[in-house]
This record gives sequence, C-alpha cells and structure tokens, in this order.
Amino acid sequence: MSDLNATPIKVLSKTVWSPTLFSFTTTRPDGFRFDAGQFVRLGVAPDELMVNADQPKPAISAKIFRAYSVVSSPYDEHLEFFSVVVPDGAFTSQLQHLQVGDTLYLNPEPFGFLTLARYQEPAPKDLWLLATGTGLAPFLSMLGDLDTWQKYDDIVLAYSARTQAELAYIDKIQELQAGFGELVENAARFHFIPIVTREEVTGCQHDRLPTLIANGKLENHATISLNPETSHVMLCGNPQMVDDTKEALKAKGLTMNRRGVGNIAVENYW
Repeated sequence: MSDLNATPIKVLSKTVWSPTLFSFTTTRPDGFRFDAGQFVRLGVAPDELMVNADQPKPAISAKIFRAYSVVSSPYDEHLEFFSVVVPDGAFTSQLQHLQVGDTLYLNPEPFGFLTLARYQEPAPKDLWLLATGTGLAPFLSMLGDLDTWQKYDDIVLAYSARTQAELAYIDKIQELQAGFGELVENAARFHFIPIVTREEVTGCQHDRLPTLIANGKLENHATISLNPETSHVMLCGNPQMVDDTKEALKAKGLTMNRRGVGNIAVENYW
C-alpha cells in the first residue's frame, strides 16, 4: 500500500530517555493489525508540528516517511515507537520535537519477517533476543505477547547500550517478566542480561555481544547454552553488531534461518 494512503494518528505521550533517545505513543487506527516483531512506515509533515506553528506554511504539506519497529504488543490499544536522534536527519530532526497532540501518519501495511512465526525447525525451546539500542523495540513487542511466554521454556533478552543512561525500558522489561510470569502457567524462565559497553556499571556486562558469545559469558549468565538443536536467536540493532554476532553464532554451529529452518533471524535496524 502506498504512503499516499497513510492514516493520520495522534501523539499521546512522549518519553525522553537520553539526549539521543526517546519514545512516543500514538493512537491506533481501527482495524490496524501487525505481528510482534514487524515494522511500519511512519510519516511526519514538518509544517504540521506544533514546534513549527509560527513558520510559513507551504501550499502542499510534504511528508517524510521512515521505517519503525513497533514497541507495543499486537493487543495494545495504542502504538508505541522507540527512536534515536540522527544528527541532521530529515526525519528525526523533526520527530525529536514531537508534542502530545501532534499528528503523524501511518502506512497501514506492516512489514518484516522478524517474527516467531518464521521458525519451523528447530521446535521452540529457548529464545534468545539480542539487541543494541533501538533494536530493542521488536523484542518488547514479542515480550508483550502471551504466546511468546507459553511457547518457550527459556527466554534470554540481552540488551546492549553504550551508556547506562541509554538502557531504556528497564522498568517495562521487569514489569513484563513479573506480569506474564503470574499470568501464564509454566511461563518461560526469563533471563535479562543488560550490557553497557562504554562504562563500567554494576550488574551489567561490559563486552560487545559477539565477544560475550565467543568467550561463553553470555551463556554463563543465561545459565543455558546456545544449541543448534534447540535455540531460536534473533538479532536486531546496528549492522556491525548484527554481522559480527552472526559470525560468532555460526562459530558455535548455529545456522541462518531460511524458509523456516535454522536458528538465526536478523533485522538491520538502520
């Protein structure tokens, strides 16, 4: 579906995590459906934002569209998105000034195959969600889906940021663990491994994800093993992390998921 058919949505809230990271919630159009892990195309018309209210208005409102994974669960009444401020970026330079009540535009067709439905072999047993930065978004959506907690015996979320201030959504991660642990009989055991690479932070790992895989520390902290016969591994984040982590996983015998078969599924979140 073309972006010309995009649906207006309203900003409901905004959270600033750090000078370069923020998230926001919006209304959800009636009938909009997506699978946990998918992304959408969001549009902004800079001349329509409140921050630009005093600027001259063009005859035709031009919209800029970018891809964003959905943070919220497929069952939430609102939509939520997690964004990084790109220096001089045409889109985020406008988006960072969002205010409650601003209008954005949603292409009503979801995209992407970073979903649990892509796995056919091996059968679900242990799920590894490995993220850097805003690549956390699709995994929060999955963790907000009851089916994820029912399907797996163990879920590992390893979330890497440069600084402690950039480790967003920590409270939400803990709430999801507590909430679904109580809702589901025999819910998956949850192992959260926060990583901060540019600061020494108590309770956090310091090395990059590929290093933690290669030296065995990720498995030690998860208390389970990466296993070609049982593990589903999803990667989302900057391309360098994705590429390096894929190679570290392959060195342990894991394979790329193709046509439903294999361990590793990726999304370059750039």
